Amino acid sequence: MITPTNAEHLLFQTEQGVRTVTLNRPDRLNALTTELAEAIQTAIAEAASDDAVRVIVLTGAGRGFCAGLDLSDGGAASLDGQGRQAKLDPLGWIGRQALTLTGCDKPIIAAINGAAAGAGLSLALAADIRLMAAGARVTTGYLRRGLVPDGGMAFFLPRLVGASRAAELILTARDIDAEEAERIGLVSRVLPAVGFREAVASYAADLASGPPIAQTLAKRLLMQSPDLDLRAMLQLELASIKTCFTTEDVREGMIAFLQKRRPAFQGK
Repeated sequence: MITPTNAEHLLFQTEQGVRTVTLNRPDRLNALTTELAEAIQTAIAEAASDDAVRVIVLTGAGRGFCAGLDLSDGGAASLDGQGRQAKLDPLGWIGRQALTLTGCDKPIIAAINGAAAGAGLSLALAADIRLMAAGARVTTGYLRRGLVPDGGMAFFLPRLVGASRAAELILTARDIDAEEAERIGLVSRVLPAVGFREAVASYAADLASGPPIAQTLAKRLLMQSPDLDLRAMLQLELASIKTCFTTEDVREGMIAFLQKRRPAFQGK
């Protein structure tokens, strides 16, 4: 992995069309600082503009995914600073982080290798797909510190697990193990802890072999779905399908079907 000079606590690796971005503060369970959160946004934007990247994976170094906001070493002051700057920046860095993930046209996988709490869980919720290691635990966390959710948690969580269950998880801030997380739909799949990173890499590589244009359009449909009625969604789906039919990938997909082979999508 390569550590760029502008992202001290991020590691990068690109293989088989998959850009893996690893939060690298294992001694702090990869807790977020303002600098780290902004580096994540930059990393997502760079991956989104790189034609060699089809899928982005976010994960953590060591035994944690992300423990939330780092309240030590000035972290509390950073949090308070968000409130003081609200009139100038109503989203704050953690709000911009959520928009960066959801606004990225490429699929994003959160590989929850260990503990995810508070803003760390919000980071995972903003991804398109969540894979979780068996034995890992997550928590909404905020109310344990007398806070309310941010980073889009109150938006994403009810859409994943339902309003009543989301309320219970946020208001109690209890721990959620991998088995429950999968059962309630918080994560897409639980993978064995041993070999977790390799299993995630295989899953991501398979996703990266899909049709990039159709994946982008599908992600846009999913993001717009909550704001549209059925008629508007049907119209948007039809327009997206028409766009797909102008691509070489559709031709390749149909030929591959007739030839009974795996399609080789080029994103054209």
